[in-house]
Amino acid sequence: MKTVCPVCMHHCTIEEGKTGLCRARSNENGRIVCTNYGKITSYALDPIEKKPLRRFFPGSKILSVGSYGCNLSCGFCQNHGISMVKEEEADYGILMPEELVNEALAYTEKGNIGIAYTYNEPLIGYEYVRDCAKLARKNGLKNVIVTNGCAELEVLEELLPYTDAFNIDLKGFTEHFYKNVGGSLSMVKAFIERAAKESHVEVTTLIIPGENDDVKEIKQAVSWLASIDENIPYHVSRFFPMWEMKDKEATGIETVYSLAKTAREHLKYVYEGNC
Repeated sequence: MKTVCPVCMHHCTIEEGKTGLCRARSNENGRIVCTNYGKITSYALDPIEKKPLRRFFPGSKILSVGSYGCNLSCGFCQNHGISMVKEEEADYGILMPEELVNEALAYTEKGNIGIAYTYNEPLIGYEYVRDCAKLARKNGLKNVIVTNGCAELEVLEELLPYTDAFNIDLKGFTEHFYKNVGGSLSMVKAFIERAAKESHVEVTTLIIPGENDDVKEIKQAVSWLASIDENIPYHVSRFFPMWEMKDKEATGIETVYSLAKTAREHLKYVYEGNC
């Protein structure tokens, strides 16, 4: 019996015992479940600025965790070793919500303020994020989600009550760019708009030479962000050759600073990244 996964724009029709495009949601007895629940591939106490979040508890640290799988296929992914692999290819340990929250609490002595769900795409396993976030909130911890924003609003609504901050990728500002990475610009825009009404939101664009570095495109993106809230912090990040895009040159530093200057025409808080 085939079942449709409701989480993102792919709406994968998954056969019994099979897995969707994200590699982390499967059909078990006619019900779609996340197979990466509690399976942690990456774990680190990071500066909050590394998420990147610049206007959310600056100077603090946050316990960052990630699993495997992603619902996009970006050739420039810096975490492809975990995001583009199946469960049997992933090196992971098990950390259930209670255990993760206890770990986060133990790190408060080192400046930890909470948990960041990051590294791979956390929303393909949103059930784990939700369960951890609920428990973390009860224990006075902050919850941060670093996401590509390619999820249905029903997923976001489950997480909003427990989420203190998001960093959301706005990978480009054309449907053509999103088609190339297997995503949906309209879905990301709806996600950002809704999240910004309830939570602290910062947005990041990785500037890739010849792909999304057009000044007009950046102007359109930041103008749209400003129409939601001109106080949304915007990160203009430098690309380095990675994975399937090793043939490209790194983004010129002058390009990053020039596009950031353009962004400041519409947004109050703009930051250059990876420079």
